[in-house]
Amino acid sequence: MLASSPSADVSINNDQNRFELRLNGDLVGIVGFFEVEGNGTRATHTHVVSFMHTVVTEDFGHQGLAGILVRRALDSARSYGWKVRPVCSYVQRFAAANPEYNDMLVAL
Repeated sequence: MLASSPSADVSINNDQNRFELRLNGDLVGIVGFFEVEGNGTRATHTHVVSFMHTVVTEDFGHQGLAGILVRRALDSARSYGWKVRPVCSYVQRFAAANPEYNDMLVAL
């Protein structure tokens, strides 16, 4: 399965505090987050969330899926008006390589 496949879907799971990457409906990756400060519901008006960890199952590693997952999670966070504290080392490296996200990042 190619990472650019149209069957790759990233959505938020508020109950589990994570963004989920699914391929053909199967969960293959997550970005876990933790609300640091905010108000309102998690999907709106949250001020700062920490992206704690990025995980892609071993069978789907080394296909670029973590990058797709983090990019879409950051894009979603931006659409919600969130600021992101990149605790996860993968998110830190991704953000360093993609400066278009600098305006929404909060220092550790």
